Amino acid sequence: MTAVTEQGRDHGQGPENDGVEEGRGDEGRHWDDGLIARRAADAVQDNGEGGQAVRSEPGPQDEPGPQVEAYGLPGSPLRPRLDALRELVGLSRARLDGDTLAEAGRVLDEASARQRLSSRHTVVAIAGATGSGKSTLFNALAGVQISDTGLRRPTTSAPIACSWTDGAAGLLDRLAVPGRLRRRPVQGGTATDEALQGLVLVDLPDHDSAATGHREQVDRVLALVDAVIWVVDPEKYADAALHERYLRPLAGHAEVSFVVLNQIDRLSGEAADLVLDDLRRLLDEDGMAVGEHGEPGATVLPLSALSGAGVGDLRELLGRFVQDRTAAARRLSADVDAAAARLRPVYVAEGRPGLGERAREQFTDRLAEAVGAAAAGQAAEREWRRNAGRACGTPWLRLWRWYESTRQLGGLDLMAQALAPPEEELTARQRVEQAVRKLADDAVDGLPAPWAQAVREAAVNGAKGLPEALDELSRNAQAGAVGRGRGGNGDTGSTALGTGGKGAAKRGSGLPVTAPVAGVQGARAARPPRPAWWPAAVLAQASMTLLQIFGGLWLLGQIVGVIEPGLLVPALLMLAGVVGGPLVEWSCAAAARGPARRYGQEAERRLREAAAGCGRARVLDPVAAELARYREVRERYVAVTELSTTGG
Repeated sequence: MTAVTEQGRDHGQGPENDGVEEGRGDEGRHWDDGLIARRAADAVQDNGEGGQAVRSEPGPQDEPGPQVEAYGLPGSPLRPRLDALRELVGLSRARLDGDTLAEAGRVLDEASARQRLSSRHTVVAIAGATGSGKSTLFNALAGVQISDTGLRRPTTSAPIACSWTDGAAGLLDRLAVPGRLRRRPVQGGTATDEALQGLVLVDLPDHDSAATGHREQVDRVLALVDAVIWVVDPEKYADAALHERYLRPLAGHAEVSFVVLNQIDRLSGEAADLVLDDLRRLLDEDGMAVGEHGEPGATVLPLSALSGAGVGDLRELLGRFVQDRTAAARRLSADVDAAAARLRPVYVAEGRPGLGERAREQFTDRLAEAVGAAAAGQAAEREWRRNAGRACGTPWLRLWRWYESTRQLGGLDLMAQALAPPEEELTARQRVEQAVRKLADDAVDGLPAPWAQAVREAAVNGAKGLPEALDELSRNAQAGAVGRGRGGNGDTGSTALGTGGKGAAKRGSGLPVTAPVAGVQGARAARPPRPAWWPAAVLAQASMTLLQIFGGLWLLGQIVGVIEPGLLVPALLMLAGVVGGPLVEWSCAAAARGPARRYGQEAERRLREAAAGCGRARVLDPVAAELARYREVRERYVAVTELSTTGG
């Protein structure tokens, strides 16, 4: 037979000119590149009479035209997986380092590059160790000696490609196979040859070659081809370099892998079965599924490239594999699985991270404690009761309280309040910091390390101004209470906001008051509301006072002789006023307990909500945003993995 070889092209020529250039080559001259052509001529002479050159003429299918993406077919799950992976990488760039996302980015780049190239071709590489016979198998599949074979090692120094149809130049350019190393096979027009239309076979250098450049070429091409035929021999099929460096890392690519045991003619039937069983065992240990009984997985079969035994079976398997035209999609799907497996530690949490209601409530409780909300509520309740006492108390008691307030103004109580121990300030700030730390610990429980770090940074950055903002809340609440205390009966010592409130009130932060803070300040600055019965109580107290005055004047008039003597009536009137005044005051105090308690609770609630709003805006919302980002990328990661077609 006469070999039909592909004339070398200049490296870098695109696929759009494939059909045109190859057609010109067929019409203008015979294929003749020297050594390979002479060997093909010798093969024709060896065949004797009847030897006939079979040349594949370019047909309409070789004309350049729009290509269908191998992984863009209707219903293919690969496209949404690639879209999800692209979104995943985009959302993660600000949280993960470039090295972590490098493999995923490479997969996306290779998928995009493969998408732009021919979908009618399937690129299959033949890889093997030194002396395994891969070049001999390459020649046997092509039907002519294309790749050099011999005892000299290494024999193959650069990838050699053999394309069964036109239009594969773009794919070979991607593999960096030079034009002088691109060949065409001998085709006999059989059904098997027809099934191989679209096959691009690449013979690689030895993966265990002593030349470093050869191994680098093998690694580069293996990352780009659609499928791989691993050629092993009875001596090196268990080589650790093969299994640890290639088969084990590529275990997820089982569906696009062929493992052939070459040189089977050197073994007896029983020995060949034992070696095949051991080879399947090693593949199983590598994690590479073996496709038996119709199950998906790697194809394992014995053959002899030298004698031709089993080569026909391999050609038939390759024919069905090529005509299926899903190799590129399955290869890319396996690449996505491998990239997702590497990213799993940075996306999959051990537990259920997040902020539950309990964690939020505990954070709010700690902030309320730091700002002194409970003490502020108690002060508001006392203030309400004092206002009731001022409105319903006897005039004489009110005068006495006024005298006491003027006498103690500027005294020890205000001095003690003004000189709060510095450790109280420190305690309030420490409570805030502890609340933030505890919230961050609850939020990152079970999160992968990069996202846990992002959540902690969000919490710490948001908490930088939180103590000062809470100081503003406490100071405003205390200032309003102290001002009203000075305007009343002078009970200023009862307006302290507790440890956190007193310490916070001494530190001026100069921060602007937020909307919740302003609302609390306005509410606290107003005089407590009075119940409907207060006017009646004031009128009753005034009546008791008038009775005392009237009775006293009546008695005085009798003493001086202006009025007729009669002590009983004025004495009873005066006694009724003296006893009735405290009785009215006591009744009002008893009636004021419920409203005062509710008023204090309302003041505590408002200050608590203001502190919670401040903490929510500065800490909870940023932390929740980071957790939402993690949940979003986790959903994208699930979308990448859940539609896997390779079981990765």
